[in-house]
Amino acid sequence: MTTYGLLVFEDAEELDFVGPWEVFNVSARLRDGADTAVLVAEHPGPVRCNKGLRVLPDHTLDNHPPLDVLHVPGGLGAREVQLHNPVVTDWIGKTAERAAWVHGVCTGTFLLHAAGPARGRRVATHWSQEDTLEARGDVTVVRDVRYVVDGNLVTSQGVSAGIDSALWLVGRLHGRDHARAVRRHIQYDPAPPYLADEPV
Repeated sequence: MTTYGLLVFEDAEELDFVGPWEVFNVSARLRDGADTAVLVAEHPGPVRCNKGLRVLPDHTLDNHPPLDVLHVPGGLGAREVQLHNPVVTDWIGKTAERAAWVHGVCTGTFLLHAAGPARGRRVATHWSQEDTLEARGDVTVVRDVRYVVDGNLVTSQGVSAGIDSALWLVGRLHGRDHARAVRRHIQYDPAPPYLADEPV
């Protein structure tokens, strides 16, 4: 059984956790409910995310089940508020030590850096924040890749890239064929309509 814990907080970027949430939950369903995914927040009650979506966490930082995978999203709340919140950063650091995998999306990597798990590691983050993260030191920002794996740390670029890294992670946990089945189930086969300024 795999338990995924997805951290949520005010001004978290919605797709940073909703995309992986979909991947993790479809994975669980295809495994006949063997796995579970939960939302974890500092406080009980609704959390308003970056674009206004409100979500209700399942657990708080002090009452969640043991987590096999710790997921940290990005957004304004990650890079400007939560990285200065010692309650959250301490929890991330301690939880990451016990988790088998740590998964960060977008500027969630800033939180992972502040909390410790990303220090001295190779990471990815949103393209617009790569220089800012690198300037913090003790981290190697890998550019122009959707996601990076360094040991048990998986980090990805922004928003939709979190789906890619989540699919890789369920494939690592449960096999490539399983990950392909998840991808097919969620019909994830990107073909963006604006690949260039002018149609070919």
